[in-house]
Amino acid sequence: MNEYEHKVYEELEAWHREILKRSSLFNRLSKKAQRKLNEVIPEKVHQVVTESIKNMVKATLIGSKFTTKKREEPLSLSEMDERVKQKINTFQKTAAVEGAGTGAGGIFLGLADFPLLLTIKMKFLFETAAIYGYDTNEYEERLFILHIFQLAFSSDEKRRETFEIIENWEHRKQELVDVDWREFQQEYRDYIDFVKMLQLVPGIGAVVGAYANYNLLEHLGSVAMNCYRLRYLQEKER
Repeated sequence: MNEYEHKVYEELEAWHREILKRSSLFNRLSKKAQRKLNEVIPEKVHQVVTESIKNMVKATLIGSKFTTKKREEPLSLSEMDERVKQKINTFQKTAAVEGAGTGAGGIFLGLADFPLLLTIKMKFLFETAAIYGYDTNEYEERLFILHIFQLAFSSDEKRRETFEIIENWEHRKQELVDVDWREFQQEYRDYIDFVKMLQLVPGIGAVVGAYANYNLLEHLGSVAMNCYRLRYLQEKER
């Protein structure tokens, strides 16, 4: 392990503690309220929303697969990290522009933000996977991407469960066929609902949309980079 990799290893230990830290009281109360709301929503509505999100994500995965270039030259971990940091910066700006545009358009354009932002996030994850040398044509790599997404946008309990899968990916991936799409969509919606509702408010929607999307991409970027760093160091040790 070289000096840079040793530094990354220490950063991963700190990230491990941070990612599994208990959420704030406000976030826990919000999650509790959202769960209560989900309980009164008719089952048929849950099924429709779950199927819609599932189809939306799968369509995005397919599209991203065909528009992502494979990495051709070997890179060190520091070089890969630097490229991903540049990608995070680029996608943050793209997401901020998209959030400002849909936020300024009121309720109808604000609703369009959901699929647009989802597409940006998935595209970023595909490009990050390619930088670290993983082939997104393989089903298991697309499944890994979905677990990164869940790790970034989930409640405390689900986050711990997902981290355990990612940390032990080589062993756990054999057990996985697909994600639980209902849980996937509910965790994601609950995570972003409060901020995204503010985006629909006239007068502040553009500012809120830009700020929220910028920070959501920053958070996703940090989680994705650390997940792939973890895999890289684990694979190097084997």
